[in-house]
Amino acid sequence: METTKIALFKGQKIRKIIHQNEWWFSVVDVIEVLTDSIDPNDYWYKMTIRVKTEAEFELSTICRRLKLRAPDWKMRETDCATPEGLFRIIQSIPSPKAEPFKRWLAKVGYERIQEIEDPELATKRTRMLYKLKGYSDDWIEKRMRGIAIREELTDEWQKRGVKQRKEYEILTAEISKAAFGVTPSQYKKLKNLKRHNLRDHMDDLELIFTMLGERSTTEIHRTEDSKGVPKLKSDAKAGGDIAGGARKKLEKRLKRSVVSKKNYLKAPENKKLTR
Repeated sequence: METTKIALFKGQKIRKIIHQNEWWFSVVDVIEVLTDSIDPNDYWYKMTIRVKTEAEFELSTICRRLKLRAPDWKMRETDCATPEGLFRIIQSIPSPKAEPFKRWLAKVGYERIQEIEDPELATKRTRMLYKLKGYSDDWIEKRMRGIAIREELTDEWQKRGVKQRKEYEILTAEISKAAFGVTPSQYKKLKNLKRHNLRDHMDDLELIFTMLGERSTTEIHRTEDSKGVPKLKSDAKAGGDIAGGARKKLEKRLKRSVVSKKNYLKAPENKKLTR
């Protein structure tokens, strides 16, 4: 299933998608990054007319309209181009960022070729990033497994009728409330997090119960062939309840709460959650 991903160039987001085993990038996102235009769509439209007139070449011929997730979370058709196509487009954009962007683009394209030949490379790169941040090998193993379980669940949601970002958030909150007694936003406040990824600040037990809740929900969806947000929401609560029940039993035995205020905000080299 083709899904929208995000690439970062000097902190600015560029949407991309795998199509026919190749990265395709949103042209208007690239234009916005290179030109800082307040209306990149208009810039792209006028640019295609100018190039067609001056060079007798249609830039649209090297693009393909693919569905990418827009800021409003809806899937919309967007002009996209491969790295090779973007190199040709960039030639017509006067920007001091053009050369560093070309180098970045070449690197991204090369990495994709490597990942096609060896699919484990993408996972290895993610592992390395966590390693460089100071996380332990045991924690990284759980985090990587959690990422895979989460992606499998969101794929099920998409196939079973979830379309809006808000719907994903509602279903995720149902699992979290049942599993931990708090929503993700409440959990982040508890851990004193703002724009950080909540799961990157969970300890082993928190990750384990998160996985249990999400994996249980996925299996319930499949077993009951659930469709539509109301039914998926009911399943999400049921899956979260399974994790919540296990958590409460463990807490009773340990005589302490699994839900923790701890986070990884301080020096990562400590490799421990900080209070």
